[in-house]
Amino acid sequence: MKIGVIMGGISSEREVSLSSGREILKNINFNGYEGVEIVLDSKKDIFEKVKGIDFALLALHGKYGEDGTVQSILDSLDLPYSGCGMASSAVCMDKDLTKCVLKSKGIRTGDWFIVRKPEDVTEEKVRNLGFPVVVKPNSGGSSVATFICSTMEEVMDGVREGLLVDSEVMIEEFIKGDEITVPILDGKVLPTLIIKPNKGGFFDYSSKYEAGGAEEVIIEYEEALQKEIHQMAIDTFRVLKCDVYARVDFIIRDGIPYILEINTLPGMTSTSLFPKSAAGIGMDYKALLDAIIQISLKLRSPEKE
Repeated sequence: MKIGVIMGGISSEREVSLSSGREILKNINFNGYEGVEIVLDSKKDIFEKVKGIDFALLALHGKYGEDGTVQSILDSLDLPYSGCGMASSAVCMDKDLTKCVLKSKGIRTGDWFIVRKPEDVTEEKVRNLGFPVVVKPNSGGSSVATFICSTMEEVMDGVREGLLVDSEVMIEEFIKGDEITVPILDGKVLPTLIIKPNKGGFFDYSSKYEAGGAEEVIIEYEEALQKEIHQMAIDTFRVLKCDVYARVDFIIRDGIPYILEINTLPGMTSTSLFPKSAAGIGMDYKALLDAIIQISLKLRSPEKE
């Protein structure tokens, strides 16, 4: 089977995507799979570059990749692909929509509001959240243009930076505590990872992608809390109508878990969070890739229709 590993794209996370894609490509030629590199440099590329492949393994991140756009094109071409479908990808990429859905279903998440221009920011709204606050692009990822702000001046600077990469910026309650992540594969939770940044004050871009930027280890909380974390992760996956695999990020403050966001195309280098978690149940990198491919094919193969 010819598998096109689709990477690159036009978002601010292009380099992260290329790293994921090329690592996958180095490991995909097994079990009868033939990996093909497909680098997207423009929106139109996908129509020509996917010709002749049997399956699209998505290693894209950010806009035009993680937001349902590419998924909708592949759906129209009847080409099976990995991960979540168009609708869930679009909703999960929009942090505001994600939190609205979670809140409507009674799933705990921090308070927030959205601005579309600097004039939308008022000191009253910010102080209602309480300093410090987090300022970040509403549809961004990889912690690009994400700031923890302790003054109104920092908030305004963060909003202006965020609006350079997105049309909307989220100003969110800062919840201090353990940052953890729960990968989900085929509707089942994998081991929880706790993230301890060694660079920066939180799990920012340098912590995520520079060598030694963070330590990520499997953690097991006391039974009741771990059970609540697992249930919240599964509930988040289900209410947002995710498929195949995703990664749910949390903050644990004083023993209370809060959902930060859900990643529908998490990083997939062999040292990324998802593969590290899978290794905790004895699933190596190639076995994880194989599982993602097989689950996706079962969901989207043409014979199902």
